[in-house]
Amino acid sequence: MAETPDIILDEVRRIMAQELGVPGSVALDTDLARFPELDSIGLITLAVGLEDRFRVKLTGVDAQGIVTVRDLVGLIGRRLAEDGR
Repeated sequence: MAETPDIILDEVRRIMAQELGVPGSVALDTDLARFPELDSIGLITLAVGLEDRFRVKLTGVDAQGIVTVRDLVGLIGRRLAEDGR
């Protein structure tokens, strides 16, 4: 089954809420820098969780262009498309 942006967004939200304790709703246009929970360890937790769930590889270069949740969802979507999923 192809992973839709909504499925990717749901997983980002799940990881941020359950594993990082981010309170409240996370919208697509939310700036990731506004969350104190996304310190260096939090970012690694989020990246590893997404890599595990979607079986993609994220790099440090990828992180340079990520500002919003939408950017992150788009990156995962591109990685899945590159893998033909």
